[in-house]
Parts: sequence; structure tokens; C-alpha cells
Amino acid sequence: MQKPPLGQSPQHGESEPGGPSVGGIAQRIAAAISMGVLTVGERLPVEAELANQFGVAVATLRKALAELRAQGIVETRRGRNGGTFVVQAPFPSPQELRSSLARTSLVALRDFFDEHAAISGMAARLAAERTQPGLRTRLAEFAFEAREGRGGRERSLADSRFHFEIAVLSHSRRLLTGEQRLHSELSPFLWCDAICRASVQQAFTEHLAIVMAIEQQQADEAQRLAVDHVRGNMQLIVEGKLALEGAAEDER
Repeated sequence: MQKPPLGQSPQHGESEPGGPSVGGIAQRIAAAISMGVLTVGERLPVEAELANQFGVAVATLRKALAELRAQGIVETRRGRNGGTFVVQAPFPSPQELRSSLARTSLVALRDFFDEHAAISGMAARLAAERTQPGLRTRLAEFAFEAREGRGGRERSLADSRFHFEIAVLSHSRRLLTGEQRLHSELSPFLWCDAICRASVQQAFTEHLAIVMAIEQQQADEAQRLAVDHVRGNMQLIVEGKLALEGAAEDER
């Protein structure tokens, strides 16, 4: 699977005027599967509902699903209990991630992280405001799972689960959808050793600080910490991109 440039759809494939390309929709569904938002064996929503979620026509959605079927990621079954099911979880290779990041401009990266900081910050703020006093969430559990992850894929999945849970606690469907979309594109880059030098311990320390702010209902602090966390991730990925560009220059 080839990941799209962060926050953007690929430029190949058919598209509706002003809308996402067929390839872009296929990539976003594949990214959701790779990050565990959709799991192997799970049936996708009906075509009309899925098309509405992505803001495209049903015909465009069907072409995107056809691409995923051709890649062996989903299959469509007929009959009473039929539908389109996830049959394989894709995950990008380091080379695919490097190629995708090389194609992404620094301006696009900044736009991506501006959006991500806004969504993650507000999700953390609302989670702090809406979590009942004294309630112990599962956030600490997910933070420890992220620390114990082995390899890029496992760390990406665990890291994403932590951030998705914050969005769940915000009780905002839109923020959850946004966090799932953005983090599913971000996390593979962040935990790819060929790109970033992300510190598992540093991430764990930042995660625990966010957990404490949320569970102690410190909304301002939770928002600040979440935004700082996203900005730290941005710095790591930007540094990774610049290093890739420097290595490419040296090879010429």
C-alpha cells in the first residue's frame, strides 16, 4: 500500500469536480484498516453511508472499493449476510513512507499539523471537561500499551488507540472522525525508524501528562499538552523529511 501525502489525497485516479479522487478514497479506507479503525473480518458500512462519510458519489465510492478488491484488502460477498468485508490489513513499507514524505511539501505538512493540533487540542479539552470527577479512564492503560509496542506497526496501532480514546472521551463524533483520519496518516511516519527518531519514552511521558490533566479535569492544561505533543511530532517528521532531502542531494 502506498500512503498518501500527509493530509492530502493522491493525484491519480478519477475524481469528482472539487472532490477527492478515487485513489484518494481508496487510500483513506486502506489507512483506516491499517491503523485498526476497521479490522479484518469487519463489514464496511453500506455504500450509501460510506459515500456520505467521504462526501463523494456512490459511483466514486464503488470505484474506490474496486481498487481495494484488486489489492486484496477487501472482498464483496453476495447473499443475505453479504457486503464488503476487510480481509487483509495493509501497512506501508519504509520505502513507501519515504516516497510519500518526499512528495509532501513543507507547506502541506504545516497545514496538516495545524489541523491536527486544533482537533487533538480540542478533543483533549472536551475530554477533561466531560470526564466525570474521579472517573479512571483507560487512557493510562493505552499509554502503557503504546510504550510496550514493538516495531513500527505495533507502535503505530497502540499510539493511535491512545489518541482515539481521548477523542471518544470528548463525546464528539466529528472530533473522533477527524482524529482517526489525521492520526491514521501520521502515525506510520512517526514510528518509521527510516524517517523519524521518535522516542518511545518521551511519547509515554507526554501521554501520561495528558492523562493526568484529563482525569483531573484540567481542561486548559490538557489542551496545551495535546497541542504541544502534536507540534513535537511535527518537528520530528519535518526533521525526517529534511534528512531525506539531504541524503538525496548527497547521492546526486
